[in-house]
Amino acid sequence: MRVGVLTGGGDCPGLNAVIRAIVRTGVFDHGCEFVGFKDGWRGPLEGDTQPLDVPAVRGILPRGGTVLGSSRTNPLAEAASKDGVSGLDRIRENLAALGVDALIAIGGEDTLGVAWRLCQAGVPVVGVPKTIDNDLGATDYTFGFDTAVNIAMEAIDRLHTTAESHHRALIVEVMGRNAGWIALHAGLAGGANVILIPERPFDIEEVCDYVQHRFETRYAPIVVVAEGAHPKTAGEAAGDARVDSFGHARLGGVGQMLAEEIEKRTGKEARATVLGHTQRGGTPTAFDRVLATRFGVHAIRAVMDGAFGTMVALHGTGIVRVPIAEAVRQLKLVPPELYAEAEVFFG
Repeated sequence: MRVGVLTGGGDCPGLNAVIRAIVRTGVFDHGCEFVGFKDGWRGPLEGDTQPLDVPAVRGILPRGGTVLGSSRTNPLAEAASKDGVSGLDRIRENLAALGVDALIAIGGEDTLGVAWRLCQAGVPVVGVPKTIDNDLGATDYTFGFDTAVNIAMEAIDRLHTTAESHHRALIVEVMGRNAGWIALHAGLAGGANVILIPERPFDIEEVCDYVQHRFETRYAPIVVVAEGAHPKTAGEAAGDARVDSFGHARLGGVGQMLAEEIEKRTGKEARATVLGHTQRGGTPTAFDRVLATRFGVHAIRAVMDGAFGTMVALHGTGIVRVPIAEAVRQLKLVPPELYAEAEVFFG
């Protein structure tokens, strides 16, 4: 059997571990042959491939990023070519021309959304969930999340001492477009005084009260904010008018906005630190390496079983198969009761 593999969307610690597990399990246990598609959906869209065999995946387990490359190419947004062939039809034609019997798509909501549309069009696809935001439905955790949280936590640990030394408030902006899982976990683990997440619009005055209270009772405060968090008053929101091929606005700026507001309203010095893509890069944690490896093993098994249209997922400690449609139907957001637990430590 000839199997195609691609990694789409933002890069993520653990991607190479998945690729390695898919190839090694497929070759040694099932005698499969593999085709690596370059740069996400651009690869099958343009028929751009690279060799993917056991030597190609040797030594990549601890490496960040993806040896296949990635992109935010959206075949669904591709205009029909001169002969009227749509993006999805071009992918189907290229897979057939390359003799690819099945495809494993590793990605988040957008990548797997395309995978589901291909399944509906008759292309045999198995999905693997990937996002540092941990917001994909139908799986308890996604690989990359643990690494991102640990990177953010270490940054917060370091910023505490700087905040205390200079008697200033420090705002840490972390990733999280629609879900505040990274902000919540990193903020709790790092002892932040305020955690702001997209699921709960914040009151700037209330944030400033927390900051003022912290200055009066002990040391300078740490505020952790997800990039997608926004104030209740729309006119105070930060953002960017540019969007990607999936229609997502480019985020960022909420940390700086908070720093300026805190200085203006409290009279205390405030600085913003944007962790940005440092959360995506570098060596994956042990948890992410193991989870990614298990996902890879079970993904190629799903292909061999003909379980197309499914995604491998973590339920408790077991790896199960769920419909891809279930994974992309609704994002997994931070529940109010979990955020309420974190609020106990605010101030």
